[in-house]
Amino acid sequence: MTTAPAPLPSSALPQTPWRDLGGMARRIIPGLLLCLAVSAAAMGLAHVEQSMFGRPWLEGLVLAILLGAAVRTVWSMPERFKPGVEFCARPVLEFAILLLGATISAQALASIGGVLFLAVVIIVAVGIGAGYGIGRMLGLPRRMAALVACGNAICGNSAIAAVAPVIKADGEEVASAIAFTAVLGVAVVLILPLLGVALQMGGLEYGVLAGLTVYAVPQVLAAAAPMGTVATQTGALIKLVRVLMLGPVVLAASLIMGRTETAKDDDGKKRLPRLSKLVPWFIVGFLILLAARSLGLIPAAAIQPAGAASSLLTVVAMAGLGLQTDLRVVGRGGGRVALAATLSLLVLVALAFGLITLLGI
Repeated sequence: MTTAPAPLPSSALPQTPWRDLGGMARRIIPGLLLCLAVSAAAMGLAHVEQSMFGRPWLEGLVLAILLGAAVRTVWSMPERFKPGVEFCARPVLEFAILLLGATISAQALASIGGVLFLAVVIIVAVGIGAGYGIGRMLGLPRRMAALVACGNAICGNSAIAAVAPVIKADGEEVASAIAFTAVLGVAVVLILPLLGVALQMGGLEYGVLAGLTVYAVPQVLAAAAPMGTVATQTGALIKLVRVLMLGPVVLAASLIMGRTETAKDDDGKKRLPRLSKLVPWFIVGFLILLAARSLGLIPAAAIQPAGAASSLLTVVAMAGLGLQTDLRVVGRGGGRVALAATLSLLVLVALAFGLITLLGI
């Protein structure tokens, strides 16, 4: 009489994709819920700011990373939360960047004019180089210097968040760069209109100045609105060109990182990594959506939801980054980061005034 073979242990059974997916979901859920809770608190505080002051001085994404970092600093997070927090800090952030492509069109960018468009691109490039050089001269690590430079020259927090995964910046570096950029962003919104009035600037020239120096799009509108409609429209278009530079800058950072991390083959010779590692998937998606928007393939009704989803996912991602950050570590290098961010911003202001004078705006 033959006996039936003993059943295989569950660990020896073939793992189906669905089983892997289910296991991954179970690992992610605790940390994901924690990030969502931090994000909800941040958005609630931003809403309180809006109700009290008419505008949120600290945006939801800044509050999310600050709240997350505060939680991380006072609470030793158990291991079960870490996979979900990492998921929010990386894939969720990358998908948020991808969605930004649907909010930009080539037609809007073309309306700014070829000469001014090229001048803005050059200023962004020079601003990044100058900001990076200032950071390095002040003794900042390469990754931190790159984050501060990109944040100042492109679009503040969003640029820092986009560049961070490509250059492999850690949560403390991101939190530090975003914290000081956020403070400077609020200061610029308050000071720039006073400067425009003191210098008796017209709407066009002030719009160029605001578009080139203020970080976030809502902050550009807030800073430009006191100077009139022309200033607001010009500032928004200039800012749009800076945001568009995010894709090429992230791609360039990826190529540089790939070049510095070349592997060796069996003969001991260096070889470049595959193209898929040099070009992040979310930048490819960003460019595809930008092209689709420009060709009218994205329905107009879908553009606003895409932008809102990108903003919401960015807040969740910032909560994840914050939960990976110990504020005590950030505080050790705070002075140099603050000085680097301030000097980089002053260089950008000087470049903006130079462009206004050169073009006779």
